[in-house]
Amino acid sequence: MPHNASRYLAEGPRVGIRHFTYGDGAEFTARARESKDLHHPWLFPPESAQAYTAYAGRLIEDPSKAGFLVCEKGEAREKGDGAIAGFININNIVEGGFQSGALGYGAFAHAAGRGLMREGLDLVVRYAFGPMRLHRLEINVQPRNAASIALARGCGFRLEGFSPKMLFVDGAWRDHQRWAITAEMVTGPGRR
Repeated sequence: MPHNASRYLAEGPRVGIRHFTYGDGAEFTARARESKDLHHPWLFPPESAQAYTAYAGRLIEDPSKAGFLVCEKGEAREKGDGAIAGFININNIVEGGFQSGALGYGAFAHAAGRGLMREGLDLVVRYAFGPMRLHRLEINVQPRNAASIALARGCGFRLEGFSPKMLFVDGAWRDHQRWAITAEMVTGPGRR
């Protein structure tokens, strides 16, 4: 690999996105443990090596999933170039006439509120509508999760509906809002 080649799939001014690797387990799980209060009761990323290996394995090996790490670059980093700021996964990828996937994401505590996830989500959306050739992305978020809703809205997703008792989270069936974005909303009609 040439010395100037980027390790990222896409880059912005402060972050780059790249796929999960098994080697990211120690940093990912440490950051998940540090962020437990931030994530509860919305999401539960893996906090042990064994749980991370299973989680990353699904994202790496299952073609209906794509996992992205949002990594700090240059001056934005706090603990070394490439520090993991958060993660964004595209699940339930359906090709053919649907060309769609469901997004899930989480920031780590050290990066929360700094705009890094917004930059990362913009990069993932463009990557999904570009090289992945998807047409639609959907985010399902609990109505009281203000930070997640603000991120979806800030990245151009539109509120499409409300689904009562949609997902089983933290021991109960939870209501969710459905936010979505299509390729045309990002690139304009007829452009890819």
